[in-house]
Amino acid sequence: MKSAKEPLLGAHVSIAGGVQNAFERGLKIGANVIQIFLKNASQWKAKPYDEGTIQSFKENWKRSGILFVSAHDSYLINLAAPPSLIRDKSIEAMRDELDRAEQLGIGCVVTHPGSHGGDGESAGIQRIVEAIDDLHSMTRGYNARVCLEATAGQGTNLGYRMEHLVEIMQRTQRPERLGVCLDTCHLFAAGYDFRTPKKYAGAFRDIKKVLGLKTIKLIHVNDSRKSLGSRVDRHAHIGEGEIGFQAFRLLMRDPDFADVPKILETPKEEPPDADLINMERLRTAAAKRNRRDWPRTG
Repeated sequence: MKSAKEPLLGAHVSIAGGVQNAFERGLKIGANVIQIFLKNASQWKAKPYDEGTIQSFKENWKRSGILFVSAHDSYLINLAAPPSLIRDKSIEAMRDELDRAEQLGIGCVVTHPGSHGGDGESAGIQRIVEAIDDLHSMTRGYNARVCLEATAGQGTNLGYRMEHLVEIMQRTQRPERLGVCLDTCHLFAAGYDFRTPKKYAGAFRDIKKVLGLKTIKLIHVNDSRKSLGSRVDRHAHIGEGEIGFQAFRLLMRDPDFADVPKILETPKEEPPDADLINMERLRTAAAKRNRRDWPRTG
């Protein structure tokens, strides 16, 4: 991806009324990148796209000027599940996510690696590797790739250490078809402290070294309601949580991440223009403007 004059910045936007409507919502908040669900994230199945929907999506994307679109998979999917109906349904549902992404021309489907359910990390990672290999066999020739999201490590969720993600990628048969999605809230909750220049340099030096910059395809940009190392995933508005403004200023000015899309998943209920406010806060951080220019929520 070519370097942009403006930060590659956007948010997860609604697909109410159809996936083709997402671009209008992205443009309303001044986004040049967006993330969407490909169907209802709380259901295993949905009716296939018709040709009109696919065509409208592609036409609206081209007309919008949006530079990058990612998708997030259903929250029901657990690729680390043991042999069971849930595992079968998870693999089938993830195949459907990749099919839909491929139809729309979306190159990245973000997924949480999965939960081992008490069977241990080694067993869980092995099951994820096997599931991904199965998915790659089912989707030969696809441009759509799975992007493994770094997690907070809540419960028995895997992916809260970068080493988990690297092990999964290295053990799959087609590691080039995988990528990584970082999430600032998840990293912080997992114990990565990047709130000061010194701590930021150390934490992200290690993250970049372990993962390799080329594997990082996007970053979810969220503050955290919970404390460092809490292993609890609760997103907050930018600068209003435990991470604080300085960390986001450092992230937005990190030249290594200049061409990595950054996507908000901050709370949308209050205030109603939350995405606009959070977008402007990140632009303020990136543009090195004075803190007094910081947008307020009320």
